[in-house]
Amino acid sequence: MVDAARARKLADRIQQIVAEMLERRIKDPRLGFVTVTDTRITNDLRDATVYYTVYGSDGERAETAAALESAKGVIRSEVGRKTGVRHTPSITFVMDSLMENAAHIDDLLAKARARDAEVARAAQDASPAGEANPYREPAADDDLDEDADDEDGRSRPPSS
Repeated sequence: MVDAARARKLADRIQQIVAEMLERRIKDPRLGFVTVTDTRITNDLRDATVYYTVYGSDGERAETAAALESAKGVIRSEVGRKTGVRHTPSITFVMDSLMENAAHIDDLLAKARARDAEVARAAQDASPAGEANPYREPAADDDLDEDADDEDGRSRPPSS
């Protein structure tokens, strides 16, 4: 097992190398607008997972995945050369669904705002179904009759 800080540093370095290679060295026409979002590496430094996003249609995403899969060997050899680790980690490319999740959350928030606006419009001219103040308020002192009988019919002494 390796120190977590060392694994994180190696993962960051692998992310930089892969992003640089995709930008400058890999000239596959199937590669679309690819962004490397994250890289994770196992604790034994044997396997690295590179997360990426692609701007485009589903067909372009599939072509980009195929291009990354075909360039995996070249990318791995460059990672091994530039990192200098004893065992070069195997690389797996995984499509990051961050953009789709963000778009879905934005859609849900827009729907919630629209429903809130509908409720606010409906409540604007609405009136309460019962009394305006449904809570009982204590009677004022003027309304009390001092020689009134109690509930059980007995008269009570006058208050001082």
